[in-house]
Amino acid sequence: MDIAQKLKEEFKVEKWQVNAAINLIDEGNTIPFIARYRKEVTGSLDDEVLRNLNERLAYLRNLEEKKEQVLSSIHEQGKLTDELRNKIQEAETLVMVEDLYRPYRPKRKTRASVAKEKGLDGLAQLILAQETDNPIEKEAQAYVDEEKGVKDIMEAIAGAKDIIAEAISDTAEYRTYIREETYLSGKLTSTAKDKKMESVYEMYYDYSEPVNKAAGHRILALNRGEAEKILTVKIEVPEEKILRYLEKKVITRDNPYTSSLLREVIKDSYQRLIQPAIEREIRNALTEKSEDGAIVVFGKNLEQLLMQPPIANKVVLGWDPAFRTGCKLAVVDETGKVLDTKVIFPTAPQNKIQEAKKELKNLIEKYNISLISVGNGTASRESEMVIVELLKEIPQKVEYIIVNEAGASVYSASKIGAEEFPNFDVGQRSAASIARRIQDPLAELVKIDPKSIGVGQYQHDMNQKKLNDALSGVVEYSVNRVGVDLNTASAPLLEHISGISKTIAKNIVEYREKNGRFLNRRQLLKVPKLGPKAFEQCAGFMRITDGDNPLDATSVHPESYEATLKLLDKIGLTMEDVKAVQAKATGEKKEPKKKTNVKKKNTTMGKALAEAMFLEEMREEDRKSGGRLEGNIKNKEKLAKELGIGEITLTDILKELEKPARDPRDDMPKPILRSDVLEMKDLVPGMILKGTIRNIIDFGAFVDIGVHQDGLVHISEMTDRFIKHPLEVVKIGDIVDVEVLGVDIGKKRISLTMKVKK
Repeated sequence: MDIAQKLKEEFKVEKWQVNAAINLIDEGNTIPFIARYRKEVTGSLDDEVLRNLNERLAYLRNLEEKKEQVLSSIHEQGKLTDELRNKIQEAETLVMVEDLYRPYRPKRKTRASVAKEKGLDGLAQLILAQETDNPIEKEAQAYVDEEKGVKDIMEAIAGAKDIIAEAISDTAEYRTYIREETYLSGKLTSTAKDKKMESVYEMYYDYSEPVNKAAGHRILALNRGEAEKILTVKIEVPEEKILRYLEKKVITRDNPYTSSLLREVIKDSYQRLIQPAIEREIRNALTEKSEDGAIVVFGKNLEQLLMQPPIANKVVLGWDPAFRTGCKLAVVDETGKVLDTKVIFPTAPQNKIQEAKKELKNLIEKYNISLISVGNGTASRESEMVIVELLKEIPQKVEYIIVNEAGASVYSASKIGAEEFPNFDVGQRSAASIARRIQDPLAELVKIDPKSIGVGQYQHDMNQKKLNDALSGVVEYSVNRVGVDLNTASAPLLEHISGISKTIAKNIVEYREKNGRFLNRRQLLKVPKLGPKAFEQCAGFMRITDGDNPLDATSVHPESYEATLKLLDKIGLTMEDVKAVQAKATGEKKEPKKKTNVKKKNTTMGKALAEAMFLEEMREEDRKSGGRLEGNIKNKEKLAKELGIGEITLTDILKELEKPARDPRDDMPKPILRSDVLEMKDLVPGMILKGTIRNIIDFGAFVDIGVHQDGLVHISEMTDRFIKHPLEVVKIGDIVDVEVLGVDIGKKRISLTMKVKK
């Protein structure tokens, strides 16, 4: 198989792009590095395409390796024909290779292998030939042999039938047909083991739907119900149609002595050997497809959660609510440093509300707290009521936000949590995490196993290695997309950067603690175990603010610094100008040492440069003074050639210089901050509210509308147009308008619609 050609067809890209990607992957480059800094080489294949291509490449290489093993095994048996060789070489799936190999695979002891040991293969072949003019009982007499364990005629015939049944089962052509027919015409059914038992699986107590129409979330639900021994799940198949097909294939002539016997054998082969195996295969394939779909949704949800915009420049009070053990508090400054911790008891059974308020007022005044981040776990509702009362009593403007605390307890009890806060108990660590995940969700959430963050569906029922690999890829993509501050990033955050292992991440932090802050990216080469290859992979994703080189604060890779300096020189700019633009972007008050005259050329490049390089006030002053653009740049192609780089790289450099220090998370919807409380009993149908998408599943999305019980927007209530999946319309973190359709306080269910009448 020409793997590159196959990938070209599957991904609908050019073959040279595939070959380039394969070469880069084989050279040990990471996906984030290839996607960001080797666009010229791959033709701008993005991160998602590269990850999928890499996964598919591994499968196809494994397939080719399996073919070689199978061909070698059959050749050693002396049974490899040209026809069989061609079929194996042309097979496009592992399942097809396994089907072709089945007759030649060394088997454990089976009824057929025992019969062959007794010398009954000849009788089986005689029956299959269907040419005998004698009753089979007469033919079988010659195979009766007490020494071989064939005591009588019936035993001889039974053994021959077993051999034929296995031969039918092992025929790849038959299995392919039966697999396809079962998938296209079969029905997935389930029944309850005990219909009187109440469970979450009641909708599946008498359930049936076509196999090829079964939705992924239903398949996973059926699997779980079966695993919990509540449901009996099976596939109903058009058995008569399949038996007629096999009879047509196997019974080649109408022989009164063999035809009826072969019909018996065919039925036995199908019911005993083929049907159970095919059902397992199809259910496994359905499960794998459903898991893949669920993993994609989990990954998209996780990406949106990690990419939520930080709430910067606020002193935050993290609040981990509880009843008996009290609410744990942690005051965190603008940089994430924990300033203070407390425990208060405003909830049952102590109910020391006034004492708690007094402590809170002191903390707010002492540390100038402007935001309270409250976990949504046990006692969250009671804590929120206290907070709302408090906010009405104080002069300071303080807001609060309810935070999904999923994973906070996992972090607080983890090795990372213990290393970060060795003198804190788990409650204090949890409160600090709840505060920090508002200040910088990405930096905080990477410390937690993604499966514990709670934005998936049936995540504990699926292939854990595949899930871990996919979610690790999402975390890696998100961290590298944002980049990290080399002088503040934790080891758990750094280890997700392209080319950085856990050991190197730890070494970076230790180097920083020993030698002080990094002043330039080149210093990374002094970190133990961080060699030239790792530097190449990671450098562009590391940021240094106020360092020796302003470009170190951007995503411009060091390998492009020389070209960037030439570009700046060509248009009459200096590093001081770059610093000024950065200062503008970060809100600092700095002015460039010299003003640069600019004339907007009537060309794309002139406009791009004018937009990319200068502060608004510089452009205004230049217009007034009638400046001139130095360099006489006509187009990107010419400029890129002069700089010795590609046009794509030039475009990326211009974009980065246009908005240095830009955080891609700034484009995401900002979290809703609250100052008052709404209860479930306040909700009435028709009420229109703003909410935040908290979780997305196959059949809808859960929306936080501020009442401690997320409402469900069913997929049918998301938009007037038909959609296959909620991800076509919403993503986690989206702020949406919803209308209340119904409220069931007893079952704690809220039905919402996004089809809000404006």
